[in-house]
Amino acid sequence: MTTRHRIALIPGDGIGTEVLPPACAVLDAVGRRHGLAFAYDTFDWSCQRYLTEGAMMPEDGLGLIRHHDAILLGAVGWPTVPDHVSLWGLLIPIRRQFQQYVNLRPIKVLNGVPSPVTKATTGVDFVVVRENVEGEYSEIGGRLNRGFPTEMAVQEAVFTRQGTERILDYAFEMARTRQGEVVSATKSNGIVHTMPFWDELVEETGNRFPDVAWRQEHIDALVAKIVLDPSRFDVIVGSNLFGDILSDLAAAVAGSIGIAPAANLNPERDHPSMFEPVHGSAPDIASQGIANPLGAIWCASMMLDHLGHPEAAIEIFDAFATALATTQVRTPDLGGSATTKEFTNLILHTLTRH
Repeated sequence: MTTRHRIALIPGDGIGTEVLPPACAVLDAVGRRHGLAFAYDTFDWSCQRYLTEGAMMPEDGLGLIRHHDAILLGAVGWPTVPDHVSLWGLLIPIRRQFQQYVNLRPIKVLNGVPSPVTKATTGVDFVVVRENVEGEYSEIGGRLNRGFPTEMAVQEAVFTRQGTERILDYAFEMARTRQGEVVSATKSNGIVHTMPFWDELVEETGNRFPDVAWRQEHIDALVAKIVLDPSRFDVIVGSNLFGDILSDLAAAVAGSIGIAPAANLNPERDHPSMFEPVHGSAPDIASQGIANPLGAIWCASMMLDHLGHPEAAIEIFDAFATALATTQVRTPDLGGSATTKEFTNLILHTLTRH
């Protein structure tokens, strides 16, 4: 019996349009081995659409993808469109309307991808769990007296008990399936309201998970420790801003932001979850055919796991991990000269060979 899934594709901008086809090719290949079939609906929501239509997506855009099983996003952003326009015009509405409150980013040093960090040669395998819909990325605030010496800007961070508790619960539950250790990113010595509130809820959560070891680290010290010895971490949980910064830093520690995946999850599965590589649209290499598709392919693996196909997900991960460990085929961001197509073909060949 074939299991069918309907996937919304949003290629977006720049190399986003180049890395989604490889991800779909890998999905189709592994699907044939596991009795899975994928139907893809492509949506041209992008900065180019904003420049021609005045909006990143149509007014009924969320309704068009609400009933898909999952969303695969390429990348969003272009130099001619301000970043806050592209972010708030597409990504944030999807994340918030579909209650994708978990941003999950796995960090692994893969064999064959050297890390710039000396101690990150072996044993680096942790996840960053980022709160994804509130915190510092709030719409509350504004600007006054624009253009005058008295000009000012106010941005309010919003931390709710419900929103904080659910992301902490997710992180502690995940730790139970891993090494049983959680580190919480905080800055309660300087941010006097939201961060002490966060810390209190971390302690409450820790009391409900006596089998999980936990500790809190100030964000400035934590980033230094990730660079100095990333192998010491298992699960790191942070607010929207702290989680965003930590996960990009950690991706660089793992060797290249070009290979880093991210999942925007609605754990209750009331809405579709969205999967996106974190490398951005990379205008400097767009249309050259040299973008690294690994981040998008890893996202496809995470999507399969979320959809309830862990064996197929592991097969994809094993295929690209094996390809990196046993060959010298690399895209330029990893020090090689392979094209996007050549690297994709290598992974497809490795996948079908095993």
